[in-house]
Amino acid sequence: MQADSNTWMIYGANGYTGRLIAGRAVAQGRKPILAGRDASKVEAVAKELDCSFRVFPLASAGVTAKHLDGLSAVLHCAGPFSRTAEPMMGACLLAGVDYLDITGEWDVIELAAQQHDVAVAAGVSILPAVGFDVVPTDCLAAQLAGALPAAVELELAFTVGSSISPGTASTMLASLGRGGRVRKDGHIIRVPTAWKTRQLRFPSGDRQAVTIPWGDVSSAFHTTRIPNIQVYAATTTKQIRALRRWRWLLPMTQFAPIQWLGRQWIKRHIGGPSDSERAAGYAEFWGRVTDGEGRIAEATLVTPEGYSLTVQTALEIVRRTLAGEVDPGFSTPAQAFGGEFIEQFDGVQFEWRN
Repeated sequence: MQADSNTWMIYGANGYTGRLIAGRAVAQGRKPILAGRDASKVEAVAKELDCSFRVFPLASAGVTAKHLDGLSAVLHCAGPFSRTAEPMMGACLLAGVDYLDITGEWDVIELAAQQHDVAVAAGVSILPAVGFDVVPTDCLAAQLAGALPAAVELELAFTVGSSISPGTASTMLASLGRGGRVRKDGHIIRVPTAWKTRQLRFPSGDRQAVTIPWGDVSSAFHTTRIPNIQVYAATTTKQIRALRRWRWLLPMTQFAPIQWLGRQWIKRHIGGPSDSERAAGYAEFWGRVTDGEGRIAEATLVTPEGYSLTVQTALEIVRRTLAGEVDPGFSTPAQAFGGEFIEQFDGVQFEWRN
């Protein structure tokens, strides 16, 4: 496994998920370059894992590109990606380096899709959302679309049982006041927070779920070309009522002082799932496609806990990218590797429903 040593970088390696990915990579005999903007934290992780490291902020694409010398690929793990993806993506295009990230943000995936022609010309692959936030649902969407090629509507949903990382919490904070998103007639449109609810049958039982602005509003469209897409997250009726009652206040969370206070609270109170929580946890997914005549195809998916799955999928996609298996240009995980890609990982169960 030494072939990729020092040819790829994990940026944000000192964050919760980046650190997990770096640790697993080293355990596999791989030696990525570790990077981030906090010198003391990045150096500490690099010394612990016996990896080389680089320290630099994400400035303009031109400035950032100077720090990518000698690399074949960057796995970008420093969110919120709505703020950090553009300079790193631009730097990779300038430096001729393949770009991957673990975002679940629809606008970042749209940004990546817009770079397709530039990436093809540069011979660079742009593959966002290679973690939990999109890989399982993207593969589920691809298999559903394959079962009903004339589908005009796609509905996806998920439920998770573990806590969240500081990075995930910061991303949620950054997007909290922006409202919901769905895709209608091929276009992403804004809808109210907690716009629609559904009672859905997950493998472990029925759960109430609410629409959220998940990355699949973007990625699933590029994978399947289905024009109408909604994504749901399972939650409680109490939480849904609270979201609807107070959603008129949520735009205030976009103000800089509130964002700052929120980030400080996250730093003090959120540490991410423990080792035991990750080991015991799992996630469930539900999906359905419908065509113009009312025919449907429905399936479910069970996977390991989200952060554990992200480590596995991200490293496998990095490996395949370094092996030259990804064409230049933008692609989603299922576009690059097919809807069955998710089924190669331990603990994954896919099931069709009649």
